Amino acid sequence: MTEQKATNVTWHDGEITVDDRGAFLGQRGATLWFTGLSGSGKSTVAVALEKALFERGKLSYRLDGDNIRLGINKNLGFSADDRSENIRRIGEIAKLFVDSGMIVLSSFISPYRADRDQVRALHLESGFAFIEVFVDCALSEAERRDPKGLYKKARAGEIKNFTGIDDPYEEPASAEIHLHTDEMSLEDEVAEIINYLEEHGFIL
Repeated sequence: MTEQKATNVTWHDGEITVDDRGAFLGQRGATLWFTGLSGSGKSTVAVALEKALFERGKLSYRLDGDNIRLGINKNLGFSADDRSENIRRIGEIAKLFVDSGMIVLSSFISPYRADRDQVRALHLESGFAFIEVFVDCALSEAERRDPKGLYKKARAGEIKNFTGIDDPYEEPASAEIHLHTDEMSLEDEVAEIINYLEEHGFIL
């Protein structure tokens, strides 16, 4: 993790706990971390899940890779170091949302296993739930979809450090949820996640 530079700082607890906020919302906060290749369907699933949760009266918020890079992480590129810092910052943001009682839908390629494991550890250290969702899609299918035309540019050498082409993607070793988005319907993907959240008591 990044070194703590600020000194003489102490976390200040309030009188309202994460359990209090969860009881108020009728849910348990958690981070669902959607990881997978570009074009695998991470954002598509997260958008559909957000709507499904809203319709059930549950509060969630999406942290999307492109959206974050247009704001808080706009100073980061796609080198290995920048990717790691991108994920570290998102992990900290997600943790704050979970503390508020929210269900966080975090959609990032996050290609390096070590970075995802660090975010998991960050959550677990605070007693928060981290649910890794492997949005699994064959590279050939993701490249066929190519919704943003990025694979075409990467193949042409116009984009460097592109995951799956000239930068690696390290698959999760034991994700809590494994979606095969080149084989499943969007409705089935959302249903599988909803079922997991119900079975594990995150939506009450």
